[in-house]
Amino acid sequence: MSVDQATVRRVAHLSRIAVTEEEVSHLQGELNAILAFVEQLGEVDTTGVEPMTSVIPMTLPLRTDAVTDGFYPERVLANAPLAEDGFFAVPKVVE
Repeated sequence: MSVDQATVRRVAHLSRIAVTEEEVSHLQGELNAILAFVEQLGEVDTTGVEPMTSVIPMTLPLRTDAVTDGFYPERVLANAPLAEDGFFAVPKVVE
């Protein structure tokens, strides 16, 4: 599989990336190299290999799933432009 210059322009357009005409041929080569590498990876026999999320087995420590208010509402509200009765006050947006 390879991409042509029109495909490079289309991908750049869809990605909202500004690409000059001088960059198109360079990017075409890079994209084709990436696709060739992916095709090469597809040739590797992975039969019997367990899918994994990291190269070493690891488990993340979990904390208790408990809802808290952070125990310092005054410090949080100190950053608010306007607060009333312990809540953020915002302008009315719906009439």
